[in-house]
Amino acid sequence: MGIVSIARGVAMTLAALVITGPAFAQNQADYPVSMAFPSDLASRALLLDVEASGDRLIAVGEYGHIIYSDDFGDTWQQASSVPTRATLTSVDFVDAMNGWAVGHDAVILHTEDGGLTWERQYIDPLAETPLLSVHFYDTNHGLAVGAFSLAMETFDGGVTWETRFLDLEMDEFADILYHLNGIFDGPDGSVFVAAELGAVYRSTDGGVTFDEITTPYDGSFWGGLSFNGTVLVFGMRGNVWRSDDMGDSWIKVDSDSIQSFGGGAVLADGTIVLAGLGGAVTYSTDEARTFTGVIRPARRGHSAAAAAGENGVVVVGEAGAALMPGRAADYAPETF
Repeated sequence: MGIVSIARGVAMTLAALVITGPAFAQNQADYPVSMAFPSDLASRALLLDVEASGDRLIAVGEYGHIIYSDDFGDTWQQASSVPTRATLTSVDFVDAMNGWAVGHDAVILHTEDGGLTWERQYIDPLAETPLLSVHFYDTNHGLAVGAFSLAMETFDGGVTWETRFLDLEMDEFADILYHLNGIFDGPDGSVFVAAELGAVYRSTDGGVTFDEITTPYDGSFWGGLSFNGTVLVFGMRGNVWRSDDMGDSWIKVDSDSIQSFGGGAVLADGTIVLAGLGGAVTYSTDEARTFTGVIRPARRGHSAAAAAGENGVVVVGEAGAALMPGRAADYAPETF
């Protein structure tokens, strides 16, 4: 048995789940729906991912909490109908209305109204295998990834889901099944998946096939992002690596931190912000060649970040959602 970290690995210090390996149920009617409870504290409880969709921010976390903000993170409201109480680890919107969220119990949720209400598309508590990240190419084709190399794919907007392996040479009997921690868009329509043991998976054909890239780092990557043809992956112990050739080669970047990073965002002016454990937030204004880090005084862990308007960033994690300035120079500990 092993301990699987939650939400791209960041929640390794926030929460843990004992799992035994993948096994998948087919009859969704076997599992009754449990609705998330309304809570005035939802925006201050554990949140594991946040997504900017148009002018709206949507964040997901424990107890099936889904919250949204229409004022760039200044105030938050809870979604009125969420059919799960499982911890949600990732959210992705393909347009302003259509989004998906995934989490523990292999649960997959869908919204058609911008995150106000949700429906359950899939759940399998018996699998004891959490989904950790979700990505949709369009309103029909989506991929969710998680523990023990679990990947689930849909070609009909989530009406049906099928399991698959990113590596065609890998199956459930392989000696090593990497936890797939974060899936994200790369340059020119490519898609990357950040994984354990320095592994990164890359697809350049719309997710039909993935190839495994071996990086110089042998620790876990918890997430990644791309900008202007560059791919950035980040994870344990302040490790940040960049590639300017679609992942064929990698250069380690000084993140100005020893904290582990789980999420990041590219702001409107090109500033890159990474959020991590121990209250760490680090900024780059030169396309991730150098970073300047700050530490929030409460030192609570962060798991994700998203641009908030033109001049800010929202970070989410142990203490819920918080607004941060868009530049390290504007950070004042007594304010943030």
